[in-house]
Amino acid sequence: MTMTTSFSNFPATRRKILPLPDIQIQIIELFIAFLVFIIIRSISKRRQNGLPVWPVVGMLPSLVFALRVDIYEWISGILSRQNETFMFKGPWFTNLNCVVTADPRNVEHLLKTRFQAYPKGPYFRHALRDLLGDGIFNADDEVWQKQRKTASIEFHSSKFRNMTTESLLELVHGRLLPALQESADQSAETDLQDILLRLTFDNVCMIAFGVDPGCLQPGLPEIPFAKAFEAATEATIFRFVTPTLVWKIMRHFNIGSEKTLQDSITEVERFADDVIRTRKKEVLLMSDDDKKQRSDLLTIFIGLKDEEGQPFSDKFLRDICVNFILAGRDTSSVALSWFFWLLDRNPTVEEKILCEICQIVKERDDEGENGNLIFRPEEVKKMEYLHAALSESLRLYPSVPVDHKEVAEDDVFPDGTVLKTGTKVIYAIYAMGRMEAIWGKDCKEFRPERWLRDGRFMSESAYKFTAFNGGPRLCLGKDFAYYQMKFATASILYRYKVAVVENHPVAPKLALTMYMKHGLKVKLLKRSESDLQAYHNIKY
Repeated sequence: MTMTTSFSNFPATRRKILPLPDIQIQIIELFIAFLVFIIIRSISKRRQNGLPVWPVVGMLPSLVFALRVDIYEWISGILSRQNETFMFKGPWFTNLNCVVTADPRNVEHLLKTRFQAYPKGPYFRHALRDLLGDGIFNADDEVWQKQRKTASIEFHSSKFRNMTTESLLELVHGRLLPALQESADQSAETDLQDILLRLTFDNVCMIAFGVDPGCLQPGLPEIPFAKAFEAATEATIFRFVTPTLVWKIMRHFNIGSEKTLQDSITEVERFADDVIRTRKKEVLLMSDDDKKQRSDLLTIFIGLKDEEGQPFSDKFLRDICVNFILAGRDTSSVALSWFFWLLDRNPTVEEKILCEICQIVKERDDEGENGNLIFRPEEVKKMEYLHAALSESLRLYPSVPVDHKEVAEDDVFPDGTVLKTGTKVIYAIYAMGRMEAIWGKDCKEFRPERWLRDGRFMSESAYKFTAFNGGPRLCLGKDFAYYQMKFATASILYRYKVAVVENHPVAPKLALTMYMKHGLKVKLLKRSESDLQAYHNIKY
C-alpha cells in the first residue's frame, strides 16, 4: 500500500522538480551573456587606446600574432595611430606591462633630460645578465660609468684609431675582397650577411680581445665561438616577450630557448676564458713599453684596478669584451646587409654613390686599377652622399630596433604620459624612422637627399635619429662604425655590382639586433674599367 502510494505520487513530485533545470539553464545563460557583455565592453573600450585588452591575458594575443608576422611593423602601426605613445598591458601577474613610445620629446627626456631617472633597470639587467653580465651595455650607475670613462679615453686615442683602421684595411683587402672575388669568378650565390658578419666579427675581436678568430679565412670556416654568440643573442630576446616566471621555469628544466641560451653561453665563456688566461700570462712577461703598444680593450682593462685597488676578475673582463663584441659585430654588419638590399631596390642611389666615389678617385695622382685601389682615410671622409645613404638605411632599418629603460622615480613624459616607479619603457627606434610626424609624408621612402645640405651631410638630432643612442649613452664607436661601413661599402661597390637573388625572401629576425631572417643571397658582378670610366665622367 505504501509502495503503491509512493509510485502514484511520483509523477506529481516529478512535475514539481522539472522546472528547476530550466531555471539553472537560464541563470547560466544570463551569466554567460553578462560575461560576454563585460568582455566586449572591455575590448571595445580598450580599442580606443590601441589594442584589445582581454581578461586575464591582456594584450598578449595581439603580441603573439605580431611575433608570427612582423613585430616591428606591428609596433610602428600602433604608434602611428596612437600619437606615438601607447601602454601595452600583459597578462595578469606578469611583468610584460610597459609604455612604448616613438615621440622624440619623450626619447630626449629619458635619454638626456632625466637620464638618471631612467636606468636600464633590474628587469633588463636580469634578463641579459647570463649573456652580458655587468658589461657596459647591461650596467647602470658606477659600474657603467667606470667602463664608459675608460673606454671613452681609449676610443679617442690616436693609437686605438690607428689600430682599428689598420685591422679593417687588412681584413677588407686580405680577406673580404678575395672571398667576394672567388664568389664572382664562380658566379655563385653568396650570403652577403654571413660574409659581413664574419668581417665585423674578426675586426671587433681584434679590437676587444686582441685576437683574430679567422672567421673570414679562405673556405669560410665555422667558428664555434661566433656561432654560439649569434645563437645566444637570438635566444636571449625571447626573455623579453615571455613572462619571467615562464622562462625561469624553462631555464630550471633546461628546455627550449633557455637550453639553447645556456649551451651557447658555455661556448662563449670557454673562448673568452681561454683568451683572458693567455693574455694575462702575456702581460706578465711584457715590458712597460710592450704594454703601451697594445691597445686592445682586454689588455687595457687587465692593467686597471677596481675601487678596492684589486685587479678586475676574469668574469668582469669577460663581460666587458662580450659587450663590445655585441656592439661592434652585429650593428655594422646588420646595417650593411639592409643597406645593400636597399641599393638593389634603388639603383639611382647606387649610381650617385658610384659617381661620388669615382669623382674622389679621379682627384688622385695615381688612380690605379680598380682591383688594387685602396681608399685612404681622407677619401673616405669625403664620401658625403655615401654617409647620407648609410644614415638613411639606418633610419629605416636600425641595427637595434628597440631599446629598454625602467622608471626609477615617478615622472611625466613631455606628451603627458604618467609614469610610475618600476614602469618599463620601450622606445621604438624602428618605428621612429617610420613616423610621418617626424620625417614627413615620404618617411617610408629611401631618400638619402634628406640628409644633405648643399651637398654636405648634416646629422639629425640623436633623439629623432636614435640608431646610435643619445645623451650620456651615445655610442662611443659611432665614428668608427661609419668609417668601417663606408670603407667596406666603397671597396665593394667600386669593384662589384651586388645583385640580390630574385625572389629571395627578406624579413627581420627577432633578436637583440635586426638580422635578416634568411640572410641576404646575392650574386656579384664585376665592374669593368669602361663601367667605372663612365661614372668618372658623370656629375651627380
